[in-house]
Amino acid sequence: MIFKDFSENELCLFMNGKLIYKRWLDSGDSKVFDVMAYDKYTLASVKELINENGLFIVKARIKLTPTENGGRKTGIISGYRPNHVFEYTAEGKLLRTYIGDINFEGEKLMPGEERIATVRFLLVKELEQYLTKGRKWWLHEGPNVIGEAEVL
Repeated sequence: MIFKDFSENELCLFMNGKLIYKRWLDSGDSKVFDVMAYDKYTLASVKELINENGLFIVKARIKLTPTENGGRKTGIISGYRPNHVFEYTAEGKLLRTYIGDINFEGEKLMPGEERIATVRFLLVKELEQYLTKGRKWWLHEGPNVIGEAEVL
């Protein structure tokens, strides 16, 4: 069972009493505490956030990391929502992730392949600084880099 809790500055999503997602409304920062549960059960919640907060939409070249280089074993379909990372800490840890879906024409995009796609990000004011032509970023599944993207 999914339960949403709004406070003055936070939106929290719980599944069976366990916190799986938190968004700080004043800054737009968010954190996923249970990636598997969040991806599987919160599509409706993400749609509600999109309608409420708007979108940044960019064209991008998406390239998935080959399986033999640590990438996914299977391809992705249009609508896929990885974690989008634009910066890392000095220690190489994720500085922050952003929510966005990747939409493209055709069947699956397989590891090692690239394709032009439309990426729709939830509107977060800090994200705008990264969305300049030629800017690259990384696609993650949890701590694993599964691809990279470049703003066209």
